[in-house]
Amino acid sequence: MPSFQPIEAPKCPRCGKSVYAAEERLAGGYVFHKNCFKCGMCNKSLDSTNCTEHERELYCKTCHGRKYGPKGYGFGTGAGTLSMDNGSQFLRENGDGPSVRNGARLEPRAIARAPEGEGCPRCGGYVYAAEQMLARGRSWHKECFKCGTCKKGLDSILCCEAPDKNIYCKGCYAKKFGPKGYGYGQGGGALQSDCYAHDDGAPQIRAAIDVGKIQARPGEGCPRCGGVVYDAEKKLSKGREWHKKCFNCKDCHKTLDSINASDGPDRDVYCRTCYGKKWGPHGYGFACGSGFLQTDGLTEDQISANRPFYNPDTTSIKAREGEGCPRCGGAVFAAEQQLSKGKVWHKKCYNCTDCHRPLDSVLACDGPDGDIHCRACYGKLFGPKGFGYGHAPTLVSTSGESTIQFPDGRPLAGPKTSGGCPRCGFAVFAAEQMISKTRIWHKRCFYCSDCRKSLDSTNLNDGPDGDIYCRACYGRNFGPKGVGYGLGAGALTTF
Repeated sequence: MPSFQPIEAPKCPRCGKSVYAAEERLAGGYVFHKNCFKCGMCNKSLDSTNCTEHERELYCKTCHGRKYGPKGYGFGTGAGTLSMDNGSQFLRENGDGPSVRNGARLEPRAIARAPEGEGCPRCGGYVYAAEQMLARGRSWHKECFKCGTCKKGLDSILCCEAPDKNIYCKGCYAKKFGPKGYGYGQGGGALQSDCYAHDDGAPQIRAAIDVGKIQARPGEGCPRCGGVVYDAEKKLSKGREWHKKCFNCKDCHKTLDSINASDGPDRDVYCRTCYGKKWGPHGYGFACGSGFLQTDGLTEDQISANRPFYNPDTTSIKAREGEGCPRCGGAVFAAEQQLSKGKVWHKKCYNCTDCHRPLDSVLACDGPDGDIHCRACYGKLFGPKGFGYGHAPTLVSTSGESTIQFPDGRPLAGPKTSGGCPRCGFAVFAAEQMISKTRIWHKRCFYCSDCRKSLDSTNLNDGPDGDIYCRACYGRNFGPKGVGYGLGAGALTTF
C-alpha cells in the first residue's frame, strides 16, 4: 500500500515558506502570506485596490511609479510638476548590488538589447506591445518616450518629430528648430532669442517711435503731433485722422478707441470722465451718481450757490385739528406718509416716543396712550412684569434695583437625597430632569465637569469616574494618547 503524500502548499515569493488557505493573499498569480503582503520598498501594507505586482515582487502604486514609471516634467504629483524620484531613499546607501529592505530584494532592471535599428531608439532595448509608443515609424518604450531636451513625458499630441531623428515637446522643438526673432517668443511682440549665443545677436528694437518725425502739410496731418498718418496706424475722429499712438485723452492720457472717445469743443479728444469734468454740467447731482456734487472747475461761491436747499421742518405747513401728523401736527403729503392705527405720520416723525428709534410697519407697536413705541419700550411700559417676562427667565425691574436673587440658579434649601442630582444632591423634579446612564440630573447641572459646557443627548459622554463630559474633554482625559491622536493625523496628544 503506497504511503500517504500530503498536498504541497504553494510557497510565498517573499519569504519562501508555505502559504495556507486561511492566510493567503493573491496578487499577479502568486500567493502571499497576509504578513508578507506589503510594499517591497516602503513596507506599506497592501490590499487588492492598491497592490501592483512586478516580477514576483509587490509594490504600492506610488513606489511602483517611482521605480518603473516615467520620470521628468509632468509626471510629479500634479500636471506641471517635476518628478525625479526613483525610490533611492529606500535603497542601501552604498548602492552596491541588489538592496534588501525588510526582506524585499530590489533587483536592478535588465534591458534585453534588440538588433541594431529594431529596438527603442533611445535605449536600444526590445519594445513589447504593452509598453510601446509610436513616433517616426519606430516603437519606443513608454518610459523612453520623452522630450530629448527637457525630459518631459510625451504623448501623441505633445510629440514633435525633429530633423535630428529625435522627439521633443512643442516648446523645446520651437526653441531648437522654430523661427527666431521678434514676434516668435511666448506671445506676439516677445523676442525669441534662444539660438543666440551672445546678446548682440538679437535684433535691436527701439522702445519709442517718433511719429512726428515726418511732418505733414498744415491742416492735413495728425492733430496732436502734426506728422503724416499712414493707413496702418490711422484712427478716425470727427473727420480727422490721428496716429494710434497719439489717440489718447488730452488730460489723463488714457488710450482711447471709437467707444470711449469724446470730441471736445477745442477740437481735441478726451475720455468720458475728463470730458464730463471739463465740458459737462456741474453742480449737485452731476457727479458719479445722483446725490453727488460735481465741483471740478467751480469756485467755492459757485458751489454754495448751486447747493440745493432743504427745509427739514415738517411743521411749517400746519394741518387742521385732528388731521395732521400726531407727533408734530403738520400736514402729511403722500410722498412722506406712514400709516399706523388709522393715523398718518411723517416719515421723520415715525419713531419710538421713548428711545427715538426709527420704526416701520414691522417694528412699530401702537400704545394705549395713542403714541407709537418700539417693541422693547412697549414691553417695558405696557407689558407684563415679574419673573419670566424679561429675557426669560430674568426679572424686569422698573425701579432700577437689582432683581438677581439667585445668581447660581440652584436651590439654597431643602433636603439632599441619595437619589437626587449627582452634582448638587437636591431632588430633581420631572419638569427639569435630564437622564444620563440611568441617573437623573437637573437641567442646570447637566454640563461638562471640566469646561462647564452645557450638554444634551447628542454630545454627552459618561466618564469612568461617574461624571459627565463633552466629547473634547472626554478624549483629553480618557482617550488614547500619542502620535496620531491629536487634532489631526500626525499630531501628538500628551494631555
